[in-house]
Amino acid sequence: MAEVSTYRLLDGKSASKAIRGRIAQEAAEVKTERARAPHLAAVLVGSDGASRTYVDAKVKACETAGFRSTLIELGADTTEDELLALVHRLNNDPELDGFIVQLPLPVHIDEEKVTLAIDPRKDVDGFHPENLGRMVLGLPGFLPATPAGIVELLRHYGVRTSGMHCVVVGRSNIVGTPMSILMSRNSEPGNCTVTVTHSRTRDLAAITRQADILIPAIGRPEFITADMVKEGAIVVDVGIHRIEEPSRKRGFRLVGDVKFDEVAPKCSWISPVPGGVGPMTITSLLLNTLKAAKG
Repeated sequence: MAEVSTYRLLDGKSASKAIRGRIAQEAAEVKTERARAPHLAAVLVGSDGASRTYVDAKVKACETAGFRSTLIELGADTTEDELLALVHRLNNDPELDGFIVQLPLPVHIDEEKVTLAIDPRKDVDGFHPENLGRMVLGLPGFLPATPAGIVELLRHYGVRTSGMHCVVVGRSNIVGTPMSILMSRNSEPGNCTVTVTHSRTRDLAAITRQADILIPAIGRPEFITADMVKEGAIVVDVGIHRIEEPSRKRGFRLVGDVKFDEVAPKCSWISPVPGGVGPMTITSLLLNTLKAAKG
């Protein structure tokens, strides 16, 4: 393949703005039909800084899209039983269309038990086994927000994926595994031959260099370097990390799982960090909540 001299950005901010405009129109229609705007609640347990930032962004996105939002903040000493009781109340709240319990939770709370307690019909994060099973079978349901957001990002920019080799780095239940399923489905974006790599993969770089589409979701800052990416690849960076940098006004900089400056010149398309996948994750959450509101 000839060397690629320029790359195009998979700009999640721009894409999400366009998609949220359509969401706002549909939300207004829902409000007219049933005299109530779509309603999303977020539960935040403890004081994790990254979780707080993410939840605040979700609340702001709801407001701009014409949704009603509710933020429920609980102390880090909240017991598992207390959180499960809250989940039960939210499941049975007729004024609430969907809700999320922000992860990670304090170590004394079983995240799996909480996820299983959420009503699948209100599971707008798409983490409940029923929704994951529906995704595997291609049935209607709520898709996990980050993988679905990546698909929407590729669709927005008209990136054709059929027949390509997609390599996903990471196999988490939240991103890596569902991402591999969505990219292999008979759809566009989709119809890829997918390889899932992980911590036990031998000669990872040899596999990532085969990727037409590379999706790193491993939680290791700037792990993917130029020698791991082939010319002309499409790279979607799921990671986001704070790197201390005292010389900057904020005292840190944000980076992804990809070493952007050296990888980008080899790419045909690449998502930035910040401003790539993050805004699309929140947009997917709004899409799921809108779907729940429409019943």
